[in-house]
Amino acid sequence: MNSLIQKYNIPGPRYTSYPTVPYWDNETFSKENWIETFKKSFIQSNATEGISIYIHLPFCESLCTFCACHKHITKRHEVEEDYIDTVLKEWNLYTDLVDETPIIKEIHLGGGTPTFFSKEQLKKLIDGLFVNAKRHENYEFSFEGHPNNTTKEQLQTLFDVGFTRVSYGVQDYNEKVQKAIHRVQPFENVEKVTRWAREIGYASVSHDLIFGLPFQTKENVIHTINKTKELQPDRISFYSYAHVPWVKGVGQRGFNEQDLPKNEEKRELYEIGKELFAEMGYVEIGMDHFALKTDSLYKATQEKTLHRNFMGYTANKTQLMVGLGMSAISDSWYGFAQNVKTVKEYQKIVNEGEIPVFRGHILSEEDLIIRKHILNIMCHFSTSWDVEHLQVKNIEILLEKLQEMQSDGLVSIAGNILKVPEKARPYVRNICMAFDKRLHKNKPETKLFSMTI
Repeated sequence: MNSLIQKYNIPGPRYTSYPTVPYWDNETFSKENWIETFKKSFIQSNATEGISIYIHLPFCESLCTFCACHKHITKRHEVEEDYIDTVLKEWNLYTDLVDETPIIKEIHLGGGTPTFFSKEQLKKLIDGLFVNAKRHENYEFSFEGHPNNTTKEQLQTLFDVGFTRVSYGVQDYNEKVQKAIHRVQPFENVEKVTRWAREIGYASVSHDLIFGLPFQTKENVIHTINKTKELQPDRISFYSYAHVPWVKGVGQRGFNEQDLPKNEEKRELYEIGKELFAEMGYVEIGMDHFALKTDSLYKATQEKTLHRNFMGYTANKTQLMVGLGMSAISDSWYGFAQNVKTVKEYQKIVNEGEIPVFRGHILSEEDLIIRKHILNIMCHFSTSWDVEHLQVKNIEILLEKLQEMQSDGLVSIAGNILKVPEKARPYVRNICMAFDKRLHKNKPETKLFSMTI
């Protein structure tokens, strides 16, 4: 196994989209053709499955050095009102494009730190969305909470407007690790907000943990998971730390490279975690995620309805996802579009009455086929060449790249069906890379992605 780690631990995408962002064709993209794909997808899906909305709330009071998100560091809470007003204006720009009332199936508040915002502003945001929309009968709303600043009043307010899922960023309970990543939060804070959510009535509480952090040891991981066991969250995300300082600048240079566990050492942290989660009754879902059998994510896996997009894994598939807020990414299935990356520019463009996208990609027929294969592998660990009777041009060339993986036991191919054995799930990103024709055609000459393992 160690030799496989050395062989396959290479830079690679996490495949929240295909094509991945560095391979978007921005030259042929335009705001006009993005709007056309939005309208097309809305007409096809709104009345049946509804739509999803991701809202990026970028403000944080302090910088966590492990974070690779687009954020804006400030302690000035007077920025809240203008930002919420702008998000609602952006939403209205989209609703003005369609004749039917949008039916919202899923809302996710991400960041940044959504709980930077007061309960009044959070309620104003959600109420404002539904001035021109209505809820799907099977809606599910979720948000990300910071254990240090989430209040019971915020939890109650969001619950009252329909939120039933919350995820808390825990990362690691070791003080040395917490100081290195500038995210010091005692177990008692996590325990408190988890208890509050359950008292209020949240159906699912998730904890986000990270392995591969600076100074992290297997003893740290065991300690963190044992503390997590005391709270028994419904879901656990166990992410591999993505060290990409060339993308995020000083935010990920708060420690030295030699302080990070690497290769076999890092992989051992994951294997320890996976074993402990299984003992605790959690089932591995897709990549990086674990859930109790009572959680909707597990049920979606059993029913083969698990979906993956820029929000990560979700039990609710919608063809159309609208991203609102600074840097948010939208997905119409036929196209992607990303908003501008600074709060100032975002507010300026929206207040001028324009949808604030600055780059994107319109998928070709071949992109759509490959996207389907990669989505199948990421969600179900299998795919077949006759999915929806579609075929990738020169599929044989892509399969050649899988032959070595088959010899290494990472995939099994029988006829036109590919399956990923359970032992090979840590290499799922590598397997998806074999299908990534844009990556093969234009191999990066500079660092673009984190390591796959």
